[in-house]
Amino acid sequence: MSQGDERGYGGTEPGGHPDDAYSTLGGTRQTRTRLPGGDEGDGYGRRPARNSRSLIMVVGVVVLLVAAIAFANQGGGGGSEGGGGNEKKSEAAGAGPTAATGTKPVQGKNGTIASGFAHDEQGAQSAAANYAVALGSAEMFDKTKRDGILQATHDPVVVATLQADMEKAYSPSFLANVGLNDDGSTPSGLTFVSRTIPVGTKVTAQGTDDATVEVWCTGLVGMAGQGSTKPVTATWFTITEKLKWVGDDWKIESSTQAEGPTPVNGDNRASTADDIAGAVDGYGGFTYAR
Repeated sequence: MSQGDERGYGGTEPGGHPDDAYSTLGGTRQTRTRLPGGDEGDGYGRRPARNSRSLIMVVGVVVLLVAAIAFANQGGGGGSEGGGGNEKKSEAAGAGPTAATGTKPVQGKNGTIASGFAHDEQGAQSAAANYAVALGSAEMFDKTKRDGILQATHDPVVVATLQADMEKAYSPSFLANVGLNDDGSTPSGLTFVSRTIPVGTKVTAQGTDDATVEVWCTGLVGMAGQGSTKPVTATWFTITEKLKWVGDDWKIESSTQAEGPTPVNGDNRASTADDIAGAVDGYGGFTYAR
């Protein structure tokens, strides 16, 4: 499935509450889930956390953070502050801040990136999530594609400066550090992986034509395939995007990134390099909308 194909959540028709009386949106039933207990673990059936991280995981975190620095607008202000005089703090509504609203996902596209977001708090969150996906993608390591992503996601006022900064950040030495060739291409027989997956969003400030949105994400970065010396690793981070309403859509004015929140590592057995490469080629991304 490619990005933009995902039209809603679950099996219901987006755009309204479902008719199913057992639905958490349309009905009144609730489900109580009993979590497994025990004398050991953290109360959720998980084993205690290990005491140390592997060198590979640490390297993966550093690589992703360095990539984030490349697309962070250096001229931005504080991550939790929004512009305008009509600023207000967002208040969670309903069951929780990440609960689906039932509103239809955005229909438009700017290239492969969703566009045409609603001019409200929900639209700002959806825009921030989709832009985080684009800015954390493998396409960012290709200059032509990167320039297009920046144009599609950012305020035109900052694009030219940002493109120049990115050109310096994605240097041959940086590309070599993540296992790519000097021109950003992937070595033969390998699959380069760089994906950002939003876990949740939160509006920390909202004005009429501006908003500050935090996107909590997990990410994959590394090289999959036989002979890879930089295996794909998972990371956790939060991107703060300061958005501005420009040309009938939300655009990024500036962004910053911080590590975490990071959950306890599970004990899942790592897949082979070929399995990871096959998963990356076989599973597409989503259009994210509240």
